[in-house]
Amino acid sequence: MRDIAQQTECDMVATLNDNTVLLDSGLDSMGFAILVASLEEQLGYDPFSLMDEPIYPRTLGEFVAIYQRYTPR
Repeated sequence: MRDIAQQTECDMVATLNDNTVLLDSGLDSMGFAILVASLEEQLGYDPFSLMDEPIYPRTLGEFVAIYQRYTPR
C-alpha cells in the first residue's frame, strides 16, 4: 500500500492495522484500483470478481479477509 501511495503521491497514515478505515488510510480511489490490480497480478486472482454480491470493505482487516476467503484452493 505504501509503494502505491508513493507512486500516486498520496499521503498514507503513519500506522496501518486491521482497524484502519480504508477511506482514512490516505489512498484515493485510483490508489485502491492500482492496489487491487497489482494484487491480482501477484496473486493470480481478484476476489471481488469472485463474489456473488460485491461488497466494499470498510477496514484494512476486512480487505485482507476478503482476499483470504476467496483464495483459490
